[in-house]
Amino acid sequence: MHEFDDLKILFQARSPLILIETYEELRALQLIRRLAVNLFRPLFQWTCTEGLRRLDVPSEAQSFNSEPHQVLSQIKGTKSPGIYVLCDFHPFLSEPRHIRFLKEIALLHDTVGHTVVLLSHSLSVPPELARLSYRFELHLPSDQQIRQLVLEAAELYQQKSGELADLEPVSVQQLVQNLRGLTFEEAKRLAYKAIANDGAITAADVSRVNSAKFRLLQTDGVLSQVYDTRSLDDVVGLSNLKNWLLQRRHAFIEQQRDTPKGVLLTGVQGTGKSLAAKAIAGAFGVPLLCLDMASLYNKYIGETEKNLRQALQLADAMAPSVLWIDEIEKGLSSGQGDQGVGRRLLGTLLTWMAERKAQVFLVATANNIHELAPELLRKGRFDELFFVDLPEETERLALLQLHLTRRNTELEPAALQACLALTEGFSGAELEQAVVGATFRAHSAGEELAASHLAQELSQTQPLSVVMAESVMALRHWASSRCVRA
Repeated sequence: MHEFDDLKILFQARSPLILIETYEELRALQLIRRLAVNLFRPLFQWTCTEGLRRLDVPSEAQSFNSEPHQVLSQIKGTKSPGIYVLCDFHPFLSEPRHIRFLKEIALLHDTVGHTVVLLSHSLSVPPELARLSYRFELHLPSDQQIRQLVLEAAELYQQKSGELADLEPVSVQQLVQNLRGLTFEEAKRLAYKAIANDGAITAADVSRVNSAKFRLLQTDGVLSQVYDTRSLDDVVGLSNLKNWLLQRRHAFIEQQRDTPKGVLLTGVQGTGKSLAAKAIAGAFGVPLLCLDMASLYNKYIGETEKNLRQALQLADAMAPSVLWIDEIEKGLSSGQGDQGVGRRLLGTLLTWMAERKAQVFLVATANNIHELAPELLRKGRFDELFFVDLPEETERLALLQLHLTRRNTELEPAALQACLALTEGFSGAELEQAVVGATFRAHSAGEELAASHLAQELSQTQPLSVVMAESVMALRHWASSRCVRA
């Protein structure tokens, strides 16, 4: 149903107080103006800078009604029914006098007929008005409307520059997908900026639009965008995980009916779970969003869960995307002193996982999977549970070569093979640090990095699999029959 008809039904249902949360004030006013003409009702707008002004006919602003209590008193005292749009009234909703005025106006609706519309980017209604108010949301543009906005932006570019814009079909389709969740004006502005940048829409433009979109939508810092995504070729080993992703890549990109939902990666610390999350976003060619569970927590009751809901809504708005929750067990584990916050966060996350329609692929990583609730691990929450084990000998050799190459160093194969015997039980992160330590050791001695420096560093390092041998072995034993080896 068209949004005009939706709003008209609210007015015809004799709703005394209508709340519209939007950044598109002009579009909302235009819609209400059309409705007022259709219903033959006078329309007024109030702002704290100009006061009260009639919108449906030319009139001067009533500056003497610029104070909130003055305009509310004016509305209450007017006996002929009208529509009153109060713009950015949200800071004044904490004043008891204003609340009472609005409540009395709403209670007199059946006899007087006033409809008050609160129009703002954010509205938190006090309990006294909750049962008297009705929320209305402006529709966001559909894919077809976004595509039309892109074409209009291309026409505008041609008018201003005298040149035709080069619109790559694949990049245009990606741009349309990535402009979802924005308002008409925001989508049009970003589309024009993408074209005006280089006279075309390319894959690079899509990436820039993603970053600009995230900055537009992000407000609280709970969710961050990770820009250094990787490809699957950057990940050493993990062949089962790579094959699994490649089999589902097309289904996710094309948003087929049975689109993949997400994976849980667990394993020994330092084995590349975070790198795998970055590689998944790179393989799918979509933005990577990282949810910081620690930043969710707030001392006020209910605010922590609200922060999570807002972060998940932002992830939905950024679709298609990959949402990465690192060390998920630290945010969802319940303790005696958290007053049930962990359980409520889990409930919020499970509800989103079950009901989400947006093209968001969830990647959760966990070092201690035993702390996670069983309901999060059951089949259907995640498509698969992968266990990232310690690298095997061929993988350890590839990792050493990779980290040496990144530091513009090469060792003879025989010398490197000799060092390999000292790497049993090392994780990928520990191998990298061994190379870093060997580099420092060589520089301090004024020598070029050699196999002897690496061998000394490896022999003097105790990997986590030795320091925490019991817990690591217990985790590997648990995962052997419960998870798929990555």
